[in-house]
Amino acid sequence: MDDPAADARMLERTYERFPLVNAVVSRWRAVYRRDIRPRARRKPIRLLDVGSGGGDVSRALAAWARRDALPVSITALDADERAIRWARPRGGGVEYRCASTTALVDAGDRFDIVISNHLLHHLSRTELPTVLADSVALAADDGLVLHRDIERGRFAYWGFAAGTLPFARNLLADSFIRDDGLTSIRRAYTASELTAIAPPGWQVRRAIPARLELRWEAWDARP
Repeated sequence: MDDPAADARMLERTYERFPLVNAVVSRWRAVYRRDIRPRARRKPIRLLDVGSGGGDVSRALAAWARRDALPVSITALDADERAIRWARPRGGGVEYRCASTTALVDAGDRFDIVISNHLLHHLSRTELPTVLADSVALAADDGLVLHRDIERGRFAYWGFAAGTLPFARNLLADSFIRDDGLTSIRRAYTASELTAIAPPGWQVRRAIPARLELRWEAWDARP
C-alpha cells in the first residue's frame, strides 16, 4: 500500500474494505465513548485524524457524533494524495486534507483531539519523533493525542492470518488487506519497545485484541 506504484484498483478495493477490518480490530467505538463523547458534551471539539487513509475511521466518528447531536468537527489528514482523492467524494461530514502534520503546525492549526489508526508502524525511526512532536504541537492547551496501533506478537499474527484466510478469495480478494496486514503486524511495536522510544509525557496502554495506544494528555504532560 505504501508503494507509490501500487495497483490503483487494488488500492481502492483496500480502502473500500477497511471499514470491515477496523470495525473488528480497531475498537474506535469504545474510544469514542471513553474519550471523545465526554469532551464533546462539554464543548465543541475539533479532531484531527492523522494518516487517515480512506477516511473510514473519520467518517465513523463523525456519524456517531451526529447521532448523539454533538459538535465534533473532523479533519482527515493524509500525505498520500491517492487516499485523499478516493476519500473526499465519500464526504460523511469530514474535511479531507492532503498535507503533512508539519504543514499544519507551520500553519498554526490546533485541535482538541489528535488521533491515528495503524500509523505508527508505517513510520521510520526518524519520522516517528517528528509525528509525535507535531501531534503535541497541534494539540490544544487541554488537548488529547491518541495514536492507536496493533501490537506485534504471535497471537496477533496467527489470529489475523487465520481470521482472514476464509475471506482471502472473496471479500478480501484483489485488495492489499491480508498481505499488508500480516506485514504490518511484523513491523509493529511491542508495548515495551514503544515505551522505550516514546518521549517523556507519553503513556503506552495495551488492550485486547493485541492493541497498543500511545497516549498524551495536556494536563498530565505539560508543567
